Amino acid sequence: MKSACISLAATMALAGFSAMATAQTLMTYDTVGVWDVLVDPTIGNGCLINAEFEDGSDVRIGFAPDTGYGYILALNDGWEGVEDDVMYPVSMDVDGSVYEGEGKGIHIDNLPGVDIEFDSADFLLDVATKQTLTLSTEAGEIMSIDLTDTLRALESAIACQEAQG
Repeated sequence: MKSACISLAATMALAGFSAMATAQTLMTYDTVGVWDVLVDPTIGNGCLINAEFEDGSDVRIGFAPDTGYGYILALNDGWEGVEDDVMYPVSMDVDGSVYEGEGKGIHIDNLPGVDIEFDSADFLLDVATKQTLTLSTEAGEIMSIDLTDTLRALESAIACQEAQG
């Protein structure tokens, strides 16, 4: 597991990452646990993992080789009031390790959400190896998901990205 984590962190540091919020032309690459591993041709064949959770959240974690960032895209029908292109301060807590960021308001298939770019290998490593990811805004907690199988899914996404050339 330790070598997989080091490989994941090294890949994060060397690969490019980012999100195109409106991308919907996704192609299936693999399935790992609850996560689907997908390719998004609209962002330079960036690979991502995607899962739907019991609280209604639809979460994507991905790589976009055309911009140099990673992203978490979180959508939930219950998040009323989200406005497109408005930036929202977001805290991302991974089992007590807190990262601050901004999420850009978006709607995909009429679901409101936030698109959060990141460039921290530490954050990605925490998401891959820890148990729970909780997103919060000034209004409080907006999502908490179980990260089971995330390491294996991200390893598959890295293999997917490498296969893209």
